[in-house]
Amino acid sequence: MKSDPEDRAFFEQSVVQLLDRLFGAALRLTRNRADAEDLVAEAVAKAWAQFAALRDRNCFRGWLFRILTNTFLSACRRPHTVSIEALAEAEADCEGEAAFSIFERLHQPFLLWWDGGPEQDFLNKVLREDIERALDALPEAFRLVVVLNDLEGFSYQEIADMLGVPVGTVRSRLSRGRSALQKALWEQARDAGLSAPKPESADPRSVEHTEGGSL
Repeated sequence: MKSDPEDRAFFEQSVVQLLDRLFGAALRLTRNRADAEDLVAEAVAKAWAQFAALRDRNCFRGWLFRILTNTFLSACRRPHTVSIEALAEAEADCEGEAAFSIFERLHQPFLLWWDGGPEQDFLNKVLREDIERALDALPEAFRLVVVLNDLEGFSYQEIADMLGVPVGTVRSRLSRGRSALQKALWEQARDAGLSAPKPESADPRSVEHTEGGSL
């Protein structure tokens, strides 16, 4: 690719601004710092090589994360790594398994945690390390969509385009990933001796998940 000074300046500045987010996502996907560094480096190199094909620079973030995601999935297809078919095995294993919800265990809608009260106090006791450990333990098929939607804020359609799967598949994997993550966090909190706050009402309300930031 012929290097244009303005193109290079834009690319370098944009990558620098996104570097922390890229590395964070890569670390959550690979679960290994060295592999995450390699993944980011490879994705950035591919992005620069393909930069001329990017028509709308306002889409740079989504475009770069798509390259990162595809690079990760390509690595899964290489010998001696997890096969891409294995990424969906967890889905089959979860067929017929009831969804786990912390909301029901606390007898309060999850979104009320952000308004303070005993539920917020309980959430604050769940250490960041516990959340990261639970996320790392998710199967790749689930962890990928949780990272892209709940951590990076991409929509269902954007994730579907990145992964080349139907939106319904994204919804299903995200729902199961969130359920598994909540169950792991609940068990970690319970094992640590944390108790859930007593409900103020015997009639719990329900809240439907929305796209992005639902963890």
